[in-house]
Amino acid sequence: MKIDVFAHVLLPRFYQKMLRLDPHLPDKMPFLQNPVLTDMKSRAQYQHKDTQQIISYVNVNPEDYVEADEALKLVQEANQELLETLQAHSEQFAGGVAMLALNHMDGSLEILEKFVTQNQNIVGVQLFSRHLGQSVAAPEFAPIFETCARLEIPIWLHPVFDTRKPDNNIVFSWEYEQTQAMLEIVEAGYFRKYPNLKIIVHHAGAMVPYFAERIRHILPEEMVQDFKKFYVDTALLGNPKALELAVDYFGIEKVLFGTDAPLGILPAGPTKEIIAAIEAMALSTKEKQAIFADNWYRLLKQKGS
Repeated sequence: MKIDVFAHVLLPRFYQKMLRLDPHLPDKMPFLQNPVLTDMKSRAQYQHKDTQQIISYVNVNPEDYVEADEALKLVQEANQELLETLQAHSEQFAGGVAMLALNHMDGSLEILEKFVTQNQNIVGVQLFSRHLGQSVAAPEFAPIFETCARLEIPIWLHPVFDTRKPDNNIVFSWEYEQTQAMLEIVEAGYFRKYPNLKIIVHHAGAMVPYFAERIRHILPEEMVQDFKKFYVDTALLGNPKALELAVDYFGIEKVLFGTDAPLGILPAGPTKEIIAAIEAMALSTKEKQAIFADNWYRLLKQKGS
């Protein structure tokens, strides 16, 4: 069984609540129109038979639309809907990733302390490259990183657009934003402040493996070493040579099978393409199995230990 650590949903009750806040969401983000995001029965028809997914919400964040109390209520309800979905479809899903509302820090910390730690099906929490117009590594968000490290809760890091920029595009912008967020986390010294911190980065670490030598020659040595502490997924729509760069840079033990399903390749994502890319890599059977599942189980054992 392969464990897909980065698959997305937009569960129906939560989606309807967000549509009431912004009826134009599907026009602003056309990928939301994919029915496999919301319909789990339809999703099951497409899901690879040897794969279980770990599901996280797409980047529709209540904190961007409403004030703190309402945002917290919406993410709490979304998290409950996620938990119910996991319980109802345990054959499809290996776990779920909770949402936070970072305009309500106390409530977000309570989600970590209670909801995530007390529900075995909830395996981590999702953060985005920017929150409330600021870097994810802004000092006011530091309590999230401290709490996740203390409780051994992995963080899923997903990119979002920087709304200050007029030329955002889905091909390149998210990869830049993801890379910049990684740099800001490293610059903040979080891996040294919080040694148990575990962060899973979408899209194989974005630009980092390709620019490894720039990192090595430009940054201080302690920052160079911190970059290698991220975990990354394999969500590159295939591309075995790029995946080999990620393995060379982060190490085989830090690379986890992830597809971005059901996004990327219609109708339900690039699972077949990414499996084929991993199989085409110059790796041993044991190393491929580490990517497909074993690295995830090793990381999961550390949650809440």
